[in-house]
Amino acid sequence: MKIASFNINGIKARIQALPDWLDEAQPDVVLLQEIKSVDENFPRDLFEERGYTVETHGQKSFNGVAILSKLPLEDVSRGLPGDDDDEQARWIEATVIGDKTAVRVCGLYLPNGNPAPGPKYDYKLAWMERLKDRAAELLATEEPALMAGDYNIIPQDEDAKRPEAWAKDALALPESRAAFRKIVNLGFTEAFRAQHQGPGHYTFWDYQAGAWNRDDGIRIDHFLLTPQAADLLTDCQIDKEVRGREKPSDHVPIWITLDA
Repeated sequence: MKIASFNINGIKARIQALPDWLDEAQPDVVLLQEIKSVDENFPRDLFEERGYTVETHGQKSFNGVAILSKLPLEDVSRGLPGDDDDEQARWIEATVIGDKTAVRVCGLYLPNGNPAPGPKYDYKLAWMERLKDRAAELLATEEPALMAGDYNIIPQDEDAKRPEAWAKDALALPESRAAFRKIVNLGFTEAFRAQHQGPGHYTFWDYQAGAWNRDDGIRIDHFLLTPQAADLLTDCQIDKEVRGREKPSDHVPIWITLDA
């Protein structure tokens, strides 16, 4: 089972780049972030004709997450529990029925949090506290489950080409990293680091200042796996070259394969 995560930074802007990548990479399941579209305007036909079931949790102009799946989906839910007043579309989850086992997949677009300090940073940390609660619930099921997407967290300095440039950014502040570690330390495996070590691995390059040409990137898109999912992990890779194509997102896909 090949599961990918991809912050596409607007479905309208990626109307050609996303299908091209899908045709090439052939993921079974894709968790999309920043679709920037209400549900009724999402171009479902483009993906259904490729064999994907489409589930969206959209929002006008901002945020928005979706699941594309060639495998059966059950029990789809939208919105991160814990705050009934939160109207931002940042969370979607469903159970994917694989050939060997079912996997609960949760797609997330964690708040950026800038400028910090400030209300947006308070919202980020509060959202991460709710995420920790949901993560604990997933662990308690003792079933294969994962949380994947754009976490807007640079876990360590080695996850940035120029860590000093991000030192005061909400993505790398000590409080942000600590909140991320608290979630991982509940018992999750960070899939990419289970497969690859060392610096130089990035999933995001800013559009500004020639960041891509200088490989001035950061790693902020992550897969966190429960122990039962981690036992099934066979690979995790970043499709870096997608960033160099025509009309790219500022993020690239990251994907895992599970023996499921």
